Amino acid sequence: MVLKVFFPSCCSSAESGILIGRWISEQNSAVILAVVHFPFIPVQVKQYLSELQRVTKVNVSVLGSWNNSKQEKEESLSEFLEDLGTIFSHEPWIQISKEGDSKFWSCSTLQKRSNNHREEEIILVYYDQRKVMLSCLHPPLDTAASTAQEAEDASRLSAIFDTVAKSKVLFMTDKYDDGPIKLTHWQSDGVEASIIVELMKQASVPACMLLTFLLSLISGACKSRMLKFWPLSFLWSKLSTCEQLAHRLQHLQVISSNKKAQNQTQLMRKANIFVSLLIDVALGILLMSWLYRKNRIGHLADTLIPVADHVAEELQDLLQWLMGAPAGLKMNRALDQVLGRFFLYHIHLWISYIHLMSPFIEMILWYVGLSACLGLTVALCILSDILALLTFHIYCFYVYGARLYCLKIYGLSSLWRLFRGKKWNVLRQRVDSCSYDLDQLFIGTLLFTILLFLLPTTALYYLVFTLLRLLVVIVQGLIHLLVDLVDSLPLYSIILRLCRSYRLAAGVKFRVLEQQDGKPLRLLMQINPLSYGSVVQTYRLPTYSCYPKDSWASLCKKLFLGELIYPWKHKGEKQD
Repeated sequence: MVLKVFFPSCCSSAESGILIGRWISEQNSAVILAVVHFPFIPVQVKQYLSELQRVTKVNVSVLGSWNNSKQEKEESLSEFLEDLGTIFSHEPWIQISKEGDSKFWSCSTLQKRSNNHREEEIILVYYDQRKVMLSCLHPPLDTAASTAQEAEDASRLSAIFDTVAKSKVLFMTDKYDDGPIKLTHWQSDGVEASIIVELMKQASVPACMLLTFLLSLISGACKSRMLKFWPLSFLWSKLSTCEQLAHRLQHLQVISSNKKAQNQTQLMRKANIFVSLLIDVALGILLMSWLYRKNRIGHLADTLIPVADHVAEELQDLLQWLMGAPAGLKMNRALDQVLGRFFLYHIHLWISYIHLMSPFIEMILWYVGLSACLGLTVALCILSDILALLTFHIYCFYVYGARLYCLKIYGLSSLWRLFRGKKWNVLRQRVDSCSYDLDQLFIGTLLFTILLFLLPTTALYYLVFTLLRLLVVIVQGLIHLLVDLVDSLPLYSIILRLCRSYRLAAGVKFRVLEQQDGKPLRLLMQINPLSYGSVVQTYRLPTYSCYPKDSWASLCKKLFLGELIYPWKHKGEKQD
């Protein structure tokens, strides 16, 4: 059976000593974690390893000996290293020797029971201990498509990565410690640390406590009974700005929580939320500084009224065109004139309302611009709500046209069932047979004829205003798509993948270093990082969505039947 020895590349220049690590019997593999070099006392080594096992929950033991001799191999040192196998009870006893400046190492195993060297195929795998410890191995995303062999390989790699990651306590000792045991590992020359990071850790504790207190006050205010009464509850549920503020409030509560992250996923989620909030606020402050520079707020307010007047004039021209002979179609003149004048009156009311608000628009925009300091997403949501308010007359036209069209469609469908001797059973939610007398059939025929000939006029108004409504919804959808992109994009994970790709490991690859007869095969284990698409898919943050999750078929059906689409109305039970 092939014996695989995972040897840290940082220990290749270590002085002679013993190898400590974990033996994985299921894989016939040995994961070397460090080299304990001379001088040492075996009893102290055993005590140190037992304490290490208690802390890390990893079965760390002495696996063999390491001989690094720059001169000719001494027979006495070789015999001494073999005799160490009688003190430390582990089988097989692995012996690795590096002779001078030779590229080829000798590696053998010693069976204590037979007391001889057993010649078996050995593969010596070098790995970067720092990268393996700091990386997080991700399982295959498509578990259904992955084969059993791939799942088994992933579990084997996970055992190696977990062994190194859980032995973090072992790597916290360096050569400057006064302990009786001297180790060689990736931090033996000095433990990595950053003064800035340590200062930020110390400052984050009071900052999180203060933020938690402020958030508790805000959450208490948001849950008060005042917001549960109409119309505050209605506005809170319909305005996208309120939804975004509530979403960001949840993010702040996650960041300021003093509960420690239980696993890598929770830690990455907190980091992604923190970076997302930081970049969102930074972009919002940039937007705010741009708006208040060179009196852009005043220019925007001066442009808004003419634009609103121009839109109203275009709508009036459109209604005048519909009241005539649109595209050469002959409409019902009476109904056409009633609908046209009705909608023209609404436009007149809307123009009066805009001009009434015109003296206050600059002041409103000035205060609204200050909200950009809460983040770019909040500013975009406010823009979406302002667009919804400015196009409220278009929404009213759409609702009137949709309701009138829907009434005629359902009336025609009900009268069509009357001709066939059918009726809709409301209690059982099905179509049943029914017998009608002559008067009912006469009235049904008369109503069916009237509704059928009035349908083209109503359908034309409904079609025009539905297209205008869909145009507004598409613009709002693009704004919300940008908001969802900022909210859900795992920016920290993407930056980590760009700068330190080994932290997000998808697997490993092996490169052959040296191969010679009579010598162990030497491989170099390299980490394969996750692709950017997999990073986004794995660490994507959840977002809120105001839009109903309708399919294209369901949306087309609603448009054909005249049912209202986002955001005010959802379809209920079918009634006749």
